[in-house]
Amino acid sequence: MRALIADDHPVVRRGVRQILVDEFENCEVIEARTAEQVMQFVRTQRWDFVILDISLPDRSGLEVLKDIRLASPSLPVVVLSMYPEEQFAARVLRAGGVGYVTKESASEELTTAVRLGLKGQRYLSPRLARRLALESISNLGESTPAVVLSDREIEILCMVAEGKTLAEMADALSLSIKTVSTYRARLMEKVNAQNNADLVHYAISNGYVIK
Repeated sequence: MRALIADDHPVVRRGVRQILVDEFENCEVIEARTAEQVMQFVRTQRWDFVILDISLPDRSGLEVLKDIRLASPSLPVVVLSMYPEEQFAARVLRAGGVGYVTKESASEELTTAVRLGLKGQRYLSPRLARRLALESISNLGESTPAVVLSDREIEILCMVAEGKTLAEMADALSLSIKTVSTYRARLMEKVNAQNNADLVHYAISNGYVIK
């Protein structure tokens, strides 16, 4: 079995590697830290599954996931992230991922997600499954459209809620400060926010971050 781990933090890669080696016999684990490395590996080698961070230095993990689907449609990809699952998990599944696991629950849920992915199934945590079921019921008959944020706008929103400056966000996303500022301005307009405090309140109220 061959697994590809994509994360820019060595400590995270080491932890995920240990989980996989402990749970899967004769598992060969290769590591990547950028989107470019991931796609090079995917296009040139055979893999049984990929563990993909949602925030890579050079590109969004969601964008990489879509590229992986094009390059290798049957390759199972489990997305691993520090962000709460409530908002990102559905996007990951729509983009073709087989599961979404938060880093704080990786030791309990990661191998379950991988095993299901290898069987051609998808993984949802019990908590998220209940939440989505309740939302689908409560949304029946609603005519008011929800605010739709792009993947990049969600990343900006989460970083604002974490207290990051424009420069820190630009560095983390490998974008210019001007570009990040433009994304933030569009985000503020969409959610009717006047300042960062309003964005933080919106992020907490809508489950993008846990207070």
